[in-house]
Amino acid sequence: MNPVTTALAPLTADAARLRQRIDTFAALSEPGAGEGVTRLAYTPLERQAHAVFTREMTDLGLTVWTDAAGNTLAERPGTRPGLPALGTGSHLDSVPNAGAYDGIAGVVAALETAHLLTEHDIEHAHPVRFVAFAAEEGARFGQACTGSRIAAGLTGPADLETKQDADGITLADAMRSVGFDPAEAAAARWQPDEWAAFVELHIEQGSVLESTRTPVGVVDQISGSTRIMLQVTGRASHTGGTPMHLRADALAAGAEIVLLAESIAGDTRHRGTRISVGKIEASPGSITTISGRTRLYVDIRDIDSDRQRLTAAELVDRATAVCRRRGVGLTATTLADASPVVLPRRLRDTVATTCTGLGIDYRVLPSGASHDSQMINHIVPTGMIFVPSRDGISHSPLERTGADELATGTTVLAASLLALDQQLRPAPQL
Repeated sequence: MNPVTTALAPLTADAARLRQRIDTFAALSEPGAGEGVTRLAYTPLERQAHAVFTREMTDLGLTVWTDAAGNTLAERPGTRPGLPALGTGSHLDSVPNAGAYDGIAGVVAALETAHLLTEHDIEHAHPVRFVAFAAEEGARFGQACTGSRIAAGLTGPADLETKQDADGITLADAMRSVGFDPAEAAAARWQPDEWAAFVELHIEQGSVLESTRTPVGVVDQISGSTRIMLQVTGRASHTGGTPMHLRADALAAGAEIVLLAESIAGDTRHRGTRISVGKIEASPGSITTISGRTRLYVDIRDIDSDRQRLTAAELVDRATAVCRRRGVGLTATTLADASPVVLPRRLRDTVATTCTGLGIDYRVLPSGASHDSQMINHIVPTGMIFVPSRDGISHSPLERTGADELATGTTVLAASLLALDQQLRPAPQL
């Protein structure tokens, strides 16, 4: 075992504390929303979750602040003033009817790491910042990772007026409703010289770790995502009075597009591409009326940037041909677009070496999901640690990660941050 890891041996995460924190956040869910956790971006419940994070970090004696994007940060000072910060954290919002772990696992790991550093009075040269990002899930506004995109300078005040939810509420208005001025969002941008490295812990949201009985994943790349709204415009008409050959059925055309998307993703040219139609809106929505308008919300993911965008273009072109043949119209609107990223090798190696030193098996693997790390990697070198997801299920009330599994990942996280603290210290001046 190397000397860095030996020094970190006392920092063993407490599974019971992690479980208690998971349960605390899971209790913050919209009443009457059904199974699981519903805590959408820029809602009072999301802010309540951030308040829990603030309270615990304040109780540990850390300095805590919330930026103009709604991200909450806590800092434990380092012993050498002027050094850039090491960071960790994730997000606290959810999709509708989610599980209790997506994002939240990374936040409770950050809380536990702060607890361990304070409890054991561990000194570190760099300040360590713990972050709860706002609005990571794209379920409400179509754009994922809004808080971290603002921090990375990828989303600005003007962009916030262009995204809206199903009720027509813009992202900007949602921010105003919980006390943030979207015009000031640029003030939340991180400065590269203020950060040394960032490591996010997250559940895998896949089945590789569980199926291979591997406790920790070291992420090497994160898939990109192109999100499109396809609107099919047909002609509403009576289901009984309109013969089949005279229909311009927008929903039937939409159904063919769904199968077309599945076919494109499954062909040999797109091995590794994922296309999903996660939401369909048919209007007027009557059982006795042929659909006059149908909206399809499409998510295209890939680890190959060129293939991701070419696939999106191919889908729109072929869907246009389907609609032309059926006598209906089609318009395509890009809701969001994020490129895949390759995470820095140095951080991957640090996490892997830490696992080896602690005697914990690991596996290097890509992430199919988007993450805050994908965005802030534009500003600060970023790594990711995965912990197993039971049966590979996520974005569902059935989402599960064992407390002991989360504790193992958190132990690796804390040790990796302290290893980075030693690696990145500037050489003493002679």
